[in-house]
Amino acid sequence: MKTEKIFNRANLLEKANQVNEWDVIVIGGGSTGLGIALDSVTRGYKTLLLEQLDYAKGTSSRSTKLVHGGVRYLAQANFSLVTEALKERGLLEQNAPHLVKNQTFLIPNYKWWEGIYYTLGLKTYDFLAGKLSLGASKHVSRDETIRKLPTIQKDKLKGSVSYQDGQFDDSRLAINIAQTAIENGASLLNYFKVKNLSKDADNKVSGVIAIDRETQKEHTFKGKAVINATGVFADDILQMDKPGAKKRIQPSQGVHLVFDKSFLPSEDAIMIPKTDDGRVLFAVPWHDKVIVGTTDEMVDKHTAEPNATEKEVDFILETFNRFIEKKATREDIKSIYAGLRPLAAPEDETGKTKEISRGHKILVSDTGLISITGGKWTTYRKMADDTLNKVISLGKIPKKDCVTENLAIHGAIKTDERENHLYVYGSDQPHLQELIKDNPNLGEKIHPDLKYLNVEVVWAARHEMARTVEDVLARRVRVLFLDAKKSIDMAPKVAEIMAKELGKDKKWIDQQVDEYKALAKGYIV
Repeated sequence: MKTEKIFNRANLLEKANQVNEWDVIVIGGGSTGLGIALDSVTRGYKTLLLEQLDYAKGTSSRSTKLVHGGVRYLAQANFSLVTEALKERGLLEQNAPHLVKNQTFLIPNYKWWEGIYYTLGLKTYDFLAGKLSLGASKHVSRDETIRKLPTIQKDKLKGSVSYQDGQFDDSRLAINIAQTAIENGASLLNYFKVKNLSKDADNKVSGVIAIDRETQKEHTFKGKAVINATGVFADDILQMDKPGAKKRIQPSQGVHLVFDKSFLPSEDAIMIPKTDDGRVLFAVPWHDKVIVGTTDEMVDKHTAEPNATEKEVDFILETFNRFIEKKATREDIKSIYAGLRPLAAPEDETGKTKEISRGHKILVSDTGLISITGGKWTTYRKMADDTLNKVISLGKIPKKDCVTENLAIHGAIKTDERENHLYVYGSDQPHLQELIKDNPNLGEKIHPDLKYLNVEVVWAARHEMARTVEDVLARRVRVLFLDAKKSIDMAPKVAEIMAKELGKDKKWIDQQVDEYKALAKGYIV
């Protein structure tokens, strides 16, 4: 399998430097930017994407791992947002079935009227999903609820309501979307930081000036359309375009705690519909752990590595413990991660994050820079479609139709076989097995207590554009998010395997291990 040449960074850069003018330049390699790059290249436009760190390094790897319509938006009567997201949820399950799965959620009822209330509400959810429904919601008896959720708080429990939604691996999907875009002819470069926008004589944006963070070399790329898809960093690009520009992003922090499966020994997830701050809280089985979240706290500044506050950790622990009999403590937290939602800033000063639009907004600056803000993982494809249609309507590129609605994502293969953790590689899985056959050492575990194999590090470096130990442990194999302490133990071995693949020396290995250890400490309580 010779695809490492396609995904080789030097080859991608060489190819990028041969293009005189791009049709579309995308800044930002999270779900939104990657979706735009894939939509753009499959319509037939010459497409370049630049990401300052790694793909999905920010918000796009820090979600609740749900592909969902947004049950809570029903309560706000935001039917159009829910309908759009439910359609996209169904398409994602079709286009990336190796990563998106049908997940049962139970809403426990402790008051007699809750069963009726939630059953009626979820029938609306089922109806809005139409032919892309993942299954009907239904009332579940008390005994059946206890059988399904052995650790649920049984005192005053009346039963539950079950409904179906999607669950996925966020950064794995981001990597696969990046691979799909590259296979279709796009040039994508991670660790490439845009430091300025170039403009023509009429003060219109005509390209970008970017720094290759690996060589510190500066590159200038010309483009007919430049799209700012940098999430919580969108204001930074808008400032480059027009110093002193009004803030367009209001970051909101969402924190998740990860626990051992013993706290929810079930295939089903719990949805807690009303927390003290008016949000919903999810406890979702993910790989061999349980993710519990999230919070919604407005923050003043954005960073690539946000950290949870004590208050957020306490809030999740206290709310979760109200609904389970096996009580979780701070010592039980395997990993803690925080993500920043790039919400569109409110027009007035009173805007609370729960009231700020969850939909996406496309902004066009006087200089012709296109920025997209807001949105969510589930609707990444629709956001891309809308953005490119906007670029076309501005006359920057000729009209071509979107083809992503039924486009299979790299790795797509239908599977219910999720016992072997390598299922996330989808149709690539046999190629990993071939590498192990050629070199049995690659079949050995990276850590004796965890299932991850040496071959996954080799694969990440050769085929998935991983450049650092963090890229592998955080976003290719998800150990940082599943067991932060054990991920630190894995860092030296991962660094050694990567160094061999990428032609790096002992100094690089030591530096990588030190940097990773410092980063991972932020994921440990």
